[in-house]
Amino acid sequence: MARYWWKVMWLCVVLLISCNAVRVSNKEAADDFRLASYKTFDFQSDATAETAAFEQEFGLLRNEVAKQLQKRGLRQSSGQPDLLVNIGAMISEKTQTRETRFGQDGPYYTGQRRYSWKSQEVPVGTYQEGTVSVHLVDRVKNELVWRADAAAVIPNKKEKLEERIREGVEEMFKEIQ
Repeated sequence: MARYWWKVMWLCVVLLISCNAVRVSNKEAADDFRLASYKTFDFQSDATAETAAFEQEFGLLRNEVAKQLQKRGLRQSSGQPDLLVNIGAMISEKTQTRETRFGQDGPYYTGQRRYSWKSQEVPVGTYQEGTVSVHLVDRVKNELVWRADAAAVIPNKKEKLEERIREGVEEMFKEIQ
């Protein structure tokens, strides 16, 4: 029983540590990119059946991206905006595993009086990970001028999801001027 309890506690600690992290990657800007040289932005309209199923989550993403751009002096305009914002998202199912250890896990019976032990990955749970990509495109030049990706474990509670989206988008725009 104590062995089982230890495994459950270990899993909880690993999940808590990994759940709080938003990883931002592929953050890059064009050489001559200055956000201050743009005045307006709007979101590129490319709704599909897949995005319709996640319209509420995309709405949260759009709102947070808009807030970050507005904090930097841009305003949203549906006419002829200077910047077009493309948002992409992907959700993948992941499996949490642990590796068997000689000191914790007994040998497996593999035949008549032959016991063996070998290290292997044992599934202990599943979770969803979301990856969001934000691209800023200069509408006149039709060129990508800035991009960033963020990935994080998707929490089950709506309040936590909103907080995670806010954290992720804030981290993406952290150094953009």
